[in-house]
Amino acid sequence: MAVQIPFATISQVTESAVVEDIFLTGLLQQCQIDKNQPQWLRDVRQQANSWLSRLSVPTRKDEDWRFIDLSDLTQTKFVTSSVMRANGYSPLEKTENSRMVFVNGIYNTEFSNINGLPKEVYVGDLNNLPQEYDAKEYFAQCHGAQDVFTSLNTAGGNNVTVIWANKNTIVETPIHLVFITDGESESIFTQPRMLVVGETGSSISLLEEYTGVGEYFTNAVTEVYLKENARVNHTRLQEESKSSYHIGKTAISQERDSHYTINEINLGAKLFRHNPEVLQQGEQTESNLNGLTIAMEEQTSDTHSIVALTKPCGNTNQLHKCIVGDRAHTVFNGKVFVTKEAQMTDATQLNRNLMLSPKARVDTKPELQITADNVKCAHGATVSQLEADEIFYLRSRGLDENDANQLLIDAFAAEIIDRLPLESLQTKITETIKQKVSN
Repeated sequence: MAVQIPFATISQVTESAVVEDIFLTGLLQQCQIDKNQPQWLRDVRQQANSWLSRLSVPTRKDEDWRFIDLSDLTQTKFVTSSVMRANGYSPLEKTENSRMVFVNGIYNTEFSNINGLPKEVYVGDLNNLPQEYDAKEYFAQCHGAQDVFTSLNTAGGNNVTVIWANKNTIVETPIHLVFITDGESESIFTQPRMLVVGETGSSISLLEEYTGVGEYFTNAVTEVYLKENARVNHTRLQEESKSSYHIGKTAISQERDSHYTINEINLGAKLFRHNPEVLQQGEQTESNLNGLTIAMEEQTSDTHSIVALTKPCGNTNQLHKCIVGDRAHTVFNGKVFVTKEAQMTDATQLNRNLMLSPKARVDTKPELQITADNVKCAHGATVSQLEADEIFYLRSRGLDENDANQLLIDAFAAEIIDRLPLESLQTKITETIKQKVSN
Protein backbone atom coordinates (compact mmCIF):
# COMPACT_ATOMS: atom_id res chain seq x y z
CA MET A 1 0.00 0.00 0.00
CA ALA A 2 1.33 3.46 -0.94
CA VAL A 3 2.11 5.85 1.89
CA GLN A 4 -0.37 8.75 1.94
CA ILE A 5 1.51 11.89 2.95
CA PRO A 6 -0.37 15.22 2.59
CA PHE A 7 2.24 17.14 0.63
CA ALA A 8 1.32 20.63 -0.53
CA THR A 9 -1.94 20.86 -2.44
CA ILE A 10 -4.08 23.84 -3.39
CA SER A 11 -7.85 24.05 -3.60
CA GLN A 12 -9.71 23.89 -6.87
CA VAL A 13 -10.78 27.01 -8.77
CA THR A 14 -13.95 28.64 -7.47
CA GLU A 15 -15.96 31.65 -8.59
CA SER A 16 -14.15 33.77 -6.01
CA ALA A 17 -10.82 32.95 -7.68
CA VAL A 18 -11.43 34.93 -10.88
CA VAL A 19 -8.75 37.50 -10.07
CA GLU A 20 -6.21 34.79 -9.33
CA ASP A 21 -7.05 32.96 -12.57
CA ILE A 22 -6.28 36.12 -14.53
CA PHE A 23 -3.05 36.46 -12.58
CA LEU A 24 -1.89 32.93 -13.43
CA THR A 25 -2.92 33.29 -17.07
CA GLY A 26 -0.97 36.54 -17.31
CA LEU A 27 2.17 34.91 -15.91
CA LEU A 28 1.91 31.96 -18.31
CA GLN A 29 1.53 34.31 -21.27
CA GLN A 30 4.84 35.93 -20.32
CA CYS A 31 6.67 32.59 -20.50
CA GLN A 32 8.39 31.71 -23.77
CA ILE A 33 9.01 27.99 -24.00
CA ASP A 34 11.89 26.65 -26.11
CA LYS A 35 10.31 24.74 -29.02
CA ASN A 36 13.47 22.62 -29.38
CA GLN A 37 12.84 20.80 -26.12
CA PRO A 38 12.48 16.99 -26.31
CA GLN A 39 9.00 15.54 -26.64
CA TRP A 40 8.94 14.06 -23.12
CA LEU A 41 9.67 17.50 -21.65
CA ARG A 42 6.92 19.13 -23.69
CA ASP A 43 4.54 16.43 -22.45
CA VAL A 44 5.48 17.11 -18.82
CA ARG A 45 4.94 20.83 -19.28
CA GLN A 46 1.59 20.25 -20.94
CA GLN A 47 0.50 18.04 -18.05
CA ALA A 48 1.49 20.77 -15.57
CA ASN A 49 -0.49 23.27 -17.64
CA SER A 50 -3.48 20.97 -17.37
CA TRP A 51 -3.12 20.81 -13.58
CA LEU A 52 -2.77 24.59 -13.44
CA SER A 53 -6.06 25.11 -15.26
CA ARG A 54 -7.83 23.40 -12.36
CA LEU A 55 -6.00 25.23 -9.57
CA SER A 56 -6.23 28.68 -8.01
CA VAL A 57 -3.81 30.91 -6.15
CA PRO A 58 -4.26 30.15 -2.42
CA THR A 59 -6.11 32.50 -0.12
CA ARG A 60 -6.51 32.75 3.64
CA LYS A 61 -9.30 30.19 3.36
CA ASP A 62 -6.67 27.54 2.57
CA GLU A 63 -5.38 26.11 5.85
CA ASP A 64 -1.69 26.08 4.84
CA TRP A 65 -1.88 29.72 3.68
CA ARG A 66 -4.15 31.25 6.31
CA PHE A 67 -1.42 33.53 7.70
CA ILE A 68 -0.42 35.03 4.32
CA ASP A 69 -2.20 37.61 2.19
CA LEU A 70 -1.22 37.26 -1.49
CA SER A 71 -3.46 40.08 -2.75
CA ASP A 72 -0.55 42.48 -3.35
CA LEU A 73 1.19 39.79 -5.40
CA THR A 74 -1.85 38.92 -7.53
CA GLN A 75 -2.66 42.58 -8.22
CA THR A 76 0.80 43.30 -9.65
CA LYS A 77 1.48 42.85 -13.36
CA PHE A 78 4.80 41.07 -13.87
CA VAL A 79 6.78 40.64 -17.09
CA THR A 80 9.80 38.60 -18.14
CA SER A 81 12.93 40.51 -19.13
CA SER A 82 16.08 40.02 -21.19
CA VAL A 83 18.02 42.71 -19.27
CA MET A 84 21.35 41.26 -18.15
CA ARG A 85 22.55 43.82 -15.60
CA ALA A 86 24.01 42.53 -12.36
CA ASN A 87 24.62 45.84 -10.63
CA GLY A 88 26.34 45.71 -7.26
CA TYR A 89 26.73 41.94 -7.08
CA SER A 90 29.83 40.80 -5.16
CA PRO A 91 30.55 37.10 -5.76
CA LEU A 92 32.11 34.92 -3.09
CA GLU A 93 35.76 34.30 -3.95
CA LYS A 94 35.69 30.72 -2.64
CA THR A 95 33.30 29.70 -5.43
CA GLU A 96 34.97 31.54 -8.32
CA ASN A 97 35.55 28.34 -10.34
CA SER A 98 32.26 26.60 -9.56
CA ARG A 99 29.66 29.31 -10.06
CA MET A 100 26.62 29.67 -12.32
CA VAL A 101 24.98 33.11 -12.37
CA PHE A 102 21.53 33.88 -13.77
CA VAL A 103 20.30 37.44 -14.29
CA ASN A 104 16.54 37.85 -14.72
CA GLY A 105 16.40 34.11 -15.36
CA ILE A 106 19.04 34.15 -18.13
CA TYR A 107 22.45 32.49 -17.81
CA ASN A 108 25.22 35.11 -17.48
CA THR A 109 28.62 34.02 -18.84
CA GLU A 110 30.46 37.08 -17.46
CA PHE A 111 30.11 36.03 -13.82
CA SER A 112 29.90 32.26 -14.37
CA ASN A 113 32.74 29.75 -14.31
CA ILE A 114 32.48 26.00 -13.65
CA ASN A 115 35.99 24.99 -14.73
CA GLY A 116 36.85 23.98 -11.17
CA LEU A 117 34.42 21.06 -11.12
CA PRO A 118 35.46 17.47 -11.92
CA LYS A 119 34.31 15.88 -15.17
CA GLU A 120 32.40 13.21 -13.21
CA VAL A 121 29.71 15.79 -12.37
CA TYR A 122 27.47 17.43 -14.96
CA VAL A 123 26.47 21.04 -14.32
CA GLY A 124 24.51 22.71 -17.07
CA ASP A 125 21.21 23.16 -18.87
CA LEU A 126 18.68 20.32 -19.18
CA ASN A 127 18.54 20.75 -22.96
CA ASN A 128 22.28 19.96 -23.21
CA LEU A 129 22.19 16.97 -20.87
CA PRO A 130 24.09 14.00 -22.41
CA GLN A 131 21.97 11.03 -23.46
CA GLU A 132 23.40 8.73 -20.79
CA TYR A 133 21.50 10.74 -18.15
CA ASP A 134 17.78 9.94 -17.94
CA ALA A 135 16.30 13.22 -16.69
CA LYS A 136 12.69 12.25 -17.41
CA GLU A 137 12.91 9.77 -14.52
CA TYR A 138 13.33 12.72 -12.14
CA PHE A 139 12.18 16.06 -13.59
CA ALA A 140 8.81 17.14 -12.15
CA GLN A 141 8.38 13.72 -10.51
CA CYS A 142 8.69 15.03 -6.95
CA HIS A 143 5.99 14.60 -4.34
CA GLY A 144 3.70 17.63 -4.12
CA ALA A 145 4.40 18.51 -7.76
CA GLN A 146 0.78 19.46 -8.40
CA ASP A 147 0.49 22.49 -6.14
CA VAL A 148 -0.19 25.73 -7.98
CA PHE A 149 3.23 27.39 -7.81
CA THR A 150 5.18 24.22 -8.61
CA SER A 151 2.83 23.57 -11.54
CA LEU A 152 3.36 27.15 -12.70
CA ASN A 153 7.12 26.66 -12.63
CA THR A 154 6.92 23.32 -14.47
CA ALA A 155 4.50 24.63 -17.11
CA GLY A 156 6.16 27.97 -17.77
CA GLY A 157 9.79 27.65 -16.72
CA ASN A 158 12.37 27.60 -19.50
CA ASN A 159 15.90 27.14 -18.18
CA VAL A 160 16.38 24.05 -16.02
CA THR A 161 19.77 23.75 -14.33
CA VAL A 162 20.90 20.15 -13.81
CA ILE A 163 23.53 19.06 -11.29
CA TRP A 164 24.23 15.35 -11.69
CA ALA A 165 26.97 13.60 -9.69
CA ASN A 166 28.01 10.20 -11.06
CA LYS A 167 28.42 7.10 -8.92
CA ASN A 168 31.04 7.49 -6.12
CA THR A 169 31.90 11.05 -7.25
CA ILE A 170 33.10 13.33 -4.45
CA VAL A 171 32.82 17.08 -5.20
CA GLU A 172 34.61 19.03 -2.49
CA THR A 173 34.13 22.46 -4.08
CA PRO A 174 30.70 24.00 -3.32
CA ILE A 175 28.61 24.38 -6.47
CA HIS A 176 27.30 27.95 -6.33
CA LEU A 177 24.14 28.98 -8.18
CA VAL A 178 23.23 32.67 -8.05
CA PHE A 179 19.88 34.08 -9.19
CA ILE A 180 19.89 37.88 -9.58
CA THR A 181 16.78 39.86 -10.51
CA ASP A 182 16.75 43.50 -11.62
CA GLY A 183 13.27 44.93 -11.16
CA GLU A 184 14.11 48.62 -10.91
CA SER A 185 12.61 49.65 -14.26
CA GLU A 186 9.71 47.13 -14.38
CA SER A 187 8.22 44.35 -12.27
CA ILE A 188 10.05 41.15 -13.26
CA PHE A 189 8.89 37.54 -13.06
CA THR A 190 11.44 34.68 -12.95
CA GLN A 191 11.14 30.94 -12.36
CA PRO A 192 14.46 29.35 -11.38
CA ARG A 193 14.45 25.55 -11.62
CA MET A 194 17.10 23.09 -10.44
CA LEU A 195 17.32 19.32 -10.72
CA VAL A 196 19.94 17.70 -8.47
CA VAL A 197 20.75 13.99 -8.71
CA GLY A 198 23.32 12.28 -6.50
CA GLU A 199 24.10 8.78 -7.70
CA THR A 200 25.09 5.95 -5.34
CA GLY A 201 28.03 6.89 -3.10
CA SER A 202 28.33 10.46 -4.42
CA SER A 203 28.82 13.58 -2.31
CA ILE A 204 28.20 17.21 -3.34
CA SER A 205 27.79 20.61 -1.70
CA LEU A 206 25.35 23.21 -3.08
CA LEU A 207 24.99 26.93 -2.43
CA GLU A 208 21.72 28.35 -3.80
CA GLU A 209 21.56 32.17 -3.60
CA TYR A 210 18.77 34.63 -4.45
CA THR A 211 19.27 38.40 -4.57
CA GLY A 212 18.11 41.43 -6.53
CA VAL A 213 16.87 45.02 -6.63
CA GLY A 214 13.45 46.60 -7.21
CA GLU A 215 10.06 44.89 -7.45
CA TYR A 216 9.88 41.32 -8.79
CA PHE A 217 8.45 37.85 -8.19
CA THR A 218 10.65 34.77 -7.87
CA ASN A 219 8.93 31.39 -8.13
CA ALA A 220 11.68 28.82 -7.50
CA VAL A 221 11.61 25.02 -7.48
CA THR A 222 14.51 22.69 -6.61
CA GLU A 223 14.27 18.90 -6.81
CA VAL A 224 16.93 16.80 -5.06
CA TYR A 225 17.21 13.02 -5.52
CA LEU A 226 19.69 11.01 -3.46
CA LYS A 227 20.51 7.41 -4.34
CA GLU A 228 21.88 4.89 -1.83
CA ASN A 229 24.63 6.25 0.42
CA ALA A 230 24.65 9.63 -1.38
CA ARG A 231 25.29 12.89 0.48
CA VAL A 232 24.11 16.42 -0.30
CA ASN A 233 24.96 19.46 1.81
CA HIS A 234 22.62 22.22 0.67
CA THR A 235 22.81 25.91 1.64
CA ARG A 236 19.91 28.15 0.58
CA LEU A 237 20.46 31.92 0.97
CA GLN A 238 17.48 34.21 0.28
CA GLU A 239 18.46 37.88 0.30
CA GLU A 240 15.88 39.37 -2.06
CA SER A 241 14.99 43.08 -2.22
CA LYS A 242 12.55 44.74 0.17
CA SER A 243 9.94 45.08 -2.60
CA SER A 244 10.11 41.51 -3.91
CA TYR A 245 8.01 38.37 -3.54
CA HIS A 246 9.67 34.97 -3.20
CA ILE A 247 7.88 31.61 -3.19
CA GLY A 248 10.02 28.47 -3.23
CA LYS A 249 9.73 24.68 -3.09
CA THR A 250 12.59 22.32 -2.25
CA ALA A 251 11.56 18.67 -2.70
CA ILE A 252 13.98 15.98 -1.51
CA SER A 253 13.71 12.24 -2.11
CA GLN A 254 16.15 9.96 -0.28
CA GLU A 255 17.04 6.30 -0.68
CA ARG A 256 18.75 3.95 1.79
CA ASP A 257 21.71 5.27 3.85
CA SER A 258 21.60 8.71 2.20
CA HIS A 259 22.35 11.94 4.08
CA TYR A 260 20.79 15.31 3.29
CA THR A 261 21.38 18.61 5.11
CA ILE A 262 19.89 21.99 4.30
CA ASN A 263 21.06 25.22 5.94
CA GLU A 264 18.48 27.85 5.10
CA ILE A 265 19.05 31.60 5.64
CA ASN A 266 16.13 33.97 4.95
CA LEU A 267 16.89 37.68 5.11
CA GLY A 268 14.98 39.54 2.41
CA ALA A 269 11.74 39.86 0.42
CA LYS A 270 8.58 41.74 1.24
CA LEU A 271 6.76 38.41 1.27
CA PHE A 272 8.59 35.09 1.50
CA ARG A 273 7.36 31.50 1.54
CA HIS A 274 9.45 28.32 1.39
CA ASN A 275 8.23 24.71 1.38
CA PRO A 276 11.00 22.20 2.16
CA GLU A 277 9.53 18.71 1.69
CA VAL A 278 11.58 15.61 2.50
CA LEU A 279 10.55 12.04 1.71
CA GLN A 280 12.69 9.28 3.21
CA GLN A 281 12.21 6.17 1.06
CA GLY A 282 15.01 4.01 2.41
CA GLU A 283 16.25 2.58 5.68
CA GLN A 284 18.87 4.34 7.85
CA THR A 285 18.27 7.66 6.12
CA GLU A 286 19.28 10.97 7.69
CA SER A 287 17.76 14.42 7.08
CA ASN A 288 18.85 17.65 8.80
CA LEU A 289 16.93 20.91 8.35
CA ASN A 290 18.53 24.03 9.82
CA GLY A 291 16.88 27.41 9.29
CA LEU A 292 17.37 31.06 10.28
CA THR A 293 14.90 33.82 9.41
CA ILE A 294 15.46 37.53 10.06
CA ALA A 295 12.32 39.64 9.50
CA MET A 296 12.21 43.40 10.11
CA GLU A 297 10.04 46.39 9.17
CA GLU A 298 6.85 44.90 7.64
CA GLN A 299 8.27 41.69 6.16
CA THR A 300 6.27 38.47 6.11
CA SER A 301 8.28 35.25 6.16
CA ASP A 302 6.70 31.79 6.13
CA THR A 303 8.33 28.35 6.32
CA HIS A 304 6.12 25.29 5.82
CA SER A 305 8.12 22.07 6.03
CA ILE A 306 7.18 18.40 5.68
CA VAL A 307 9.40 15.46 6.62
CA ALA A 308 8.04 11.97 5.96
CA LEU A 309 9.81 8.92 7.40
CA THR A 310 8.55 5.73 5.75
CA LYS A 311 11.27 3.13 6.48
CA PRO A 312 12.96 1.75 9.64
CA CYS A 313 15.88 3.47 11.41
CA GLY A 314 15.36 6.87 9.83
CA ASN A 315 16.68 10.03 11.47
CA THR A 316 15.63 13.66 11.14
CA ASN A 317 16.66 16.74 13.09
CA GLN A 318 15.10 20.15 12.45
CA LEU A 319 16.01 23.46 14.12
CA HIS A 320 14.44 26.65 12.78
CA LYS A 321 15.10 30.04 14.40
CA CYS A 322 13.40 33.37 13.75
CA ILE A 323 14.42 36.90 14.79
CA VAL A 324 11.45 39.25 14.40
CA GLY A 325 11.38 43.03 14.84
CA ASP A 326 9.30 46.13 14.04
CA ARG A 327 5.95 45.04 12.54
CA ALA A 328 7.31 41.92 10.84
CA HIS A 329 5.53 38.57 10.85
CA THR A 330 7.05 35.10 10.78
CA VAL A 331 5.28 31.78 10.33
CA PHE A 332 6.60 28.30 10.99
CA ASN A 333 4.60 25.14 10.35
CA GLY A 334 6.71 22.00 10.53
CA LYS A 335 5.10 18.60 9.96
CA VAL A 336 6.82 15.29 10.69
CA PHE A 337 5.10 12.06 9.61
CA VAL A 338 6.27 8.69 10.93
CA THR A 339 4.46 5.85 9.17
CA LYS A 340 3.77 2.42 10.61
CA GLU A 341 6.70 0.93 8.66
CA ALA A 342 9.15 3.50 10.08
CA GLN A 343 10.05 1.65 13.28
CA MET A 344 13.11 2.63 15.36
CA THR A 345 13.22 6.15 13.96
CA ASP A 346 14.48 9.28 15.70
CA ALA A 347 12.79 12.60 14.88
CA THR A 348 13.28 15.94 16.62
CA GLN A 349 11.88 19.34 15.69
CA LEU A 350 12.32 22.70 17.40
CA ASN A 351 11.29 26.23 16.45
CA ARG A 352 12.79 29.06 18.50
CA ASN A 353 11.67 32.69 18.06
CA LEU A 354 13.23 35.91 19.35
CA MET A 355 10.93 38.96 19.29
CA LEU A 356 12.60 42.39 19.30
CA SER A 357 9.43 44.49 19.16
CA PRO A 358 6.03 44.40 20.90
CA LYS A 359 4.37 44.86 17.49
CA ALA A 360 6.13 41.89 15.88
CA ARG A 361 4.11 38.73 15.29
CA VAL A 362 5.01 35.04 15.41
CA ASP A 363 2.81 32.08 14.44
CA THR A 364 4.36 28.69 15.11
CA LYS A 365 2.91 25.20 14.80
CA PRO A 366 5.26 22.21 15.05
CA GLU A 367 3.44 18.94 14.34
CA LEU A 368 4.13 15.22 14.78
CA GLN A 369 1.97 12.46 13.31
CA ILE A 370 3.16 9.02 14.41
CA THR A 371 1.66 5.62 13.59
CA ALA A 372 4.76 3.55 14.47
CA ASP A 373 5.09 2.26 18.05
CA ASN A 374 8.87 2.00 18.45
CA VAL A 375 10.19 5.51 17.88
CA LYS A 376 11.94 8.38 19.61
CA CYS A 377 10.25 11.66 18.66
CA ALA A 378 10.09 15.15 20.14
CA HIS A 379 8.99 18.59 19.03
CA GLY A 380 8.60 22.04 20.54
CA ALA A 381 8.45 25.79 20.05
CA THR A 382 9.55 28.82 22.10
CA VAL A 383 8.82 32.54 21.77
CA SER A 384 10.88 34.92 23.86
CA GLN A 385 12.36 38.41 24.11
CA LEU A 386 15.83 39.61 25.06
CA GLU A 387 16.31 38.92 28.76
CA ALA A 388 16.62 42.05 30.89
CA ASP A 389 18.94 40.26 33.33
CA GLU A 390 21.32 39.28 30.54
CA ILE A 391 21.35 42.82 29.15
CA PHE A 392 22.01 44.21 32.63
CA TYR A 393 24.89 41.78 33.12
CA LEU A 394 26.53 42.80 29.82
CA ARG A 395 26.08 46.50 30.55
CA SER A 396 27.68 45.99 33.95
CA ARG A 397 30.73 44.74 32.03
CA GLY A 398 31.06 47.98 30.09
CA LEU A 399 28.88 47.44 27.00
CA ASP A 400 26.28 50.02 26.01
CA GLU A 401 22.68 48.90 25.45
CA ASN A 402 22.93 48.54 21.67
CA ASP A 403 26.10 46.44 21.86
CA ALA A 404 24.58 44.25 24.59
CA ASN A 405 21.47 43.65 22.51
CA GLN A 406 23.52 42.86 19.40
CA LEU A 407 25.72 40.41 21.29
CA LEU A 408 22.68 38.44 22.46
CA ILE A 409 21.16 38.48 18.96
CA ASP A 410 24.44 37.26 17.45
CA ALA A 411 24.59 34.44 19.97
CA PHE A 412 21.02 33.41 19.14
CA ALA A 413 21.79 33.28 15.39
CA ALA A 414 25.26 31.73 15.68
CA GLU A 415 23.93 28.19 16.22
CA ILE A 416 22.68 28.19 12.62
CA ILE A 417 25.31 30.43 11.01
CA ASP A 418 28.17 28.28 12.32
CA ARG A 419 26.82 25.35 10.27
CA LEU A 420 27.33 27.15 6.94
CA PRO A 421 30.09 25.59 4.81
CA LEU A 422 32.12 28.75 4.01
CA GLU A 423 33.71 31.09 6.54
CA SER A 424 33.30 34.03 4.15
CA LEU A 425 29.56 33.31 3.96
CA GLN A 426 29.31 33.13 7.75
CA THR A 427 30.95 36.57 8.01
CA LYS A 428 28.68 38.01 5.33
CA ILE A 429 25.50 36.77 7.02
CA THR A 430 26.59 37.98 10.46
CA GLU A 431 27.27 41.49 9.12
CA THR A 432 23.97 41.54 7.22
CA ILE A 433 22.03 40.61 10.34
CA LYS A 434 23.78 43.32 12.33
CA GLN A 435 22.87 45.89 9.70
CA LYS A 436 19.22 44.81 9.53
CA VAL A 437 18.78 44.87 13.29
CA SER A 438 20.54 48.23 13.78
CA ASN A 439 18.44 49.87 11.04
